[in-house]
Amino acid sequence: MKPPVISAFEPPRRILMGPGPSDVYPQVLSAQAKPTVGHLDPLFIGMMDELKQLLQYAFQTRNEMTLAVSAPGSAGMETCFVNLLQPGDTVVVCRNGVFGERMRQNVERCGGQAVLVDNAWGEPVDPQKVEETLKTNPQARFLAFVHAETSTGALSDAATLCALARKYGCLSIVDAVTSLGGVELKVDEWGIDAIYSGSQKCLSCVPGLSPVSFSPAAVERIKQRTRPVQSWFLDQSLVMAYWGGGAKRSYHHTAPVNALYALHESLRVLAQEGLEQSWQRHQEMHQLLKQGLQALGLQFVVAEPYRLPQLNSIYIPSGVDDATVRQQLLRQYNLEIGAGLGDLAGKAWRIGLMGYGARRENIALCIKALEEVLA
Repeated sequence: MKPPVISAFEPPRRILMGPGPSDVYPQVLSAQAKPTVGHLDPLFIGMMDELKQLLQYAFQTRNEMTLAVSAPGSAGMETCFVNLLQPGDTVVVCRNGVFGERMRQNVERCGGQAVLVDNAWGEPVDPQKVEETLKTNPQARFLAFVHAETSTGALSDAATLCALARKYGCLSIVDAVTSLGGVELKVDEWGIDAIYSGSQKCLSCVPGLSPVSFSPAAVERIKQRTRPVQSWFLDQSLVMAYWGGGAKRSYHHTAPVNALYALHESLRVLAQEGLEQSWQRHQEMHQLLKQGLQALGLQFVVAEPYRLPQLNSIYIPSGVDDATVRQQLLRQYNLEIGAGLGDLAGKAWRIGLMGYGARRENIALCIKALEEVLA
């Protein structure tokens, strides 16, 4: 069998304004190209310690168990569920989009019982519905919800929901894949027990890593398990011997060394800008985008009080073909926007303003390109 003759892959420089991945900072791409060292090299371990501090800052937490899972945000989600849940546990799951539904699926795959709190797509989680459900399900041990629902662009009140979890004796499990770095998020102040995110959204890092953090109460829950975690790879009692083992770290898996260089640099950029400044920049860029979209007669899916600045869902105008417009934007302008998911498939576009992508020139291009294509 002859070897295939294939040229080196040379991707174009796209402008990524979909739901993720987002545009990657140039310095983050450069960081990933640095020489690879061993994952137990003393210098690399020192970088991991810095990375942990940077993640604690981004999450606004002092949690000792704060690290980056060597896989995308979906694995961060699974990490939280498989480590905390045991068969028979009841979990109140808030579902107002695709990713709340994925939480439900994780609960059931862990052998748990999911009690659903449903809200319409495009709406935030309703705290009153959550409290009513917690009252009528005193056996519940967890409350799971999506802070920033990527499929719709709706932002839920995490502080209020976590307060309800504590009031009814539950631990909270929070999806912050799209919120970390883009909107206010305070793990310790809000009392979040387990949280996961992704590297490819508002952190503007390369895809493939999932920051997670567990509160002392969540760590204690893991320690009290009566059976092993069903996933060896995601078992935090094993992983922490690598991430939190001091100078002498136990080998667990070969860490994605160069991807962690990139995450270190993206978090360093975030710390240099400042969290509050990053949150404010995303909001300011959203306002600019909103003005341009409204001038084109386009309408938002989510009401303004609950609208994510970094993920903007807009209704597709009547008579306009979803796929045709997105293909034209990609082919003619090198611009990517996202399609709708689930209930919004074929009905909405999702325009991302995440991290490095939340820039005036990107907004100007997006508005001009949409104007020309829709005309």
